[in-house]
Amino acid sequence: MRRTQLLLVILLLAAACGGQETATTQASTTLGTTTTTGAVTTTTAAAPASSPPTTAAPTTTAPPPAEAPEPAFPVTVAGAEIAARPEAIVSLSPTATETLFAIGAGDQVVAVDWTSNYPAEAPVTELDGFNPNLEAITTHSPDLVVIAFDPGELVSGLGTLGIPVILHPAAPDIETAYSQMAELGEATGHAEAAADLVAALRAEIDQAVTGFGNDTEGVTYYHEVDNTFYTATSATFIGQVYSLFGLENIADPADTEGWGYPQLSVEYILESDPDIIFYGCAVWCGTSAESLAGRPGWSGLTAVRNGLMIEVDDDISSRWGPRLIEFVRLIAGTLAAMFEQG
Repeated sequence: MRRTQLLLVILLLAAACGGQETATTQASTTLGTTTTTGAVTTTTAAAPASSPPTTAAPTTTAPPPAEAPEPAFPVTVAGAEIAARPEAIVSLSPTATETLFAIGAGDQVVAVDWTSNYPAEAPVTELDGFNPNLEAITTHSPDLVVIAFDPGELVSGLGTLGIPVILHPAAPDIETAYSQMAELGEATGHAEAAADLVAALRAEIDQAVTGFGNDTEGVTYYHEVDNTFYTATSATFIGQVYSLFGLENIADPADTEGWGYPQLSVEYILESDPDIIFYGCAVWCGTSAESLAGRPGWSGLTAVRNGLMIEVDDDISSRWGPRLIEFVRLIAGTLAAMFEQG
């Protein structure tokens, strides 16, 4: 129980102290051109100087889009029986909130919890996803509630009132994250938009990862959750994103119990000497590249010497929704800068 509570505190801090700006890296590199279509921004890698010129395809006139069929209701999604298209959704999950707006269901959302700080138009309230209050939720007259955590009686209490609930706990892997996005689309009448979102995420992530081939073999990293040296291993959702690029997590051998969020010692970090340090908690803990470099003994670390101390927006790394792509771009940009340095 104590370990579960600690994990909830870590996730709560991540949700509360992250910014709304895209995470940035201390080193910069040109990744290519960026275009925005719908909810997902697609980055096209810049072609090397030696690439042959390309010829633009002839312009064609596309036929008018077919009228989208009306979504079929009732539906059962993640155990929730939804009789009709929900028009008063309450989200107690920052990840779900971001997904709902990304798939076009934002105008159906009437209230979100206080940690749902993105997008800006989300109707933030004092509702608490970690300590949910049934009476406070029902004041919004919801016809669908989406949550990431149930302390034990929330789902049953809402069920007694006839309010459907979708419980989407923290995704253990990226495929589960995709599935949850698709389920929210089905539950809200935006199945096609959700499918398009997942397809776009898959395509850009695959492009970013395959662009490095085997170049990342042997590259190590340390992801700092807070300044008491809690970290995330490859077994976590955060760690799996790094693993897509073939990076080696220095924390993996230290997690002998397989919890996923071990607390490392300074001596362990110094001995492991990571090539890259990704750090969160910049707002809550005041962590910065300068404070990392100023820690006793840290100036000799490879990551510090090479200036590869990278701030990670806590929201982006801890949420498994559509802004996952920004986390992927951050890692890709960091690796590109590292290889450019030689």
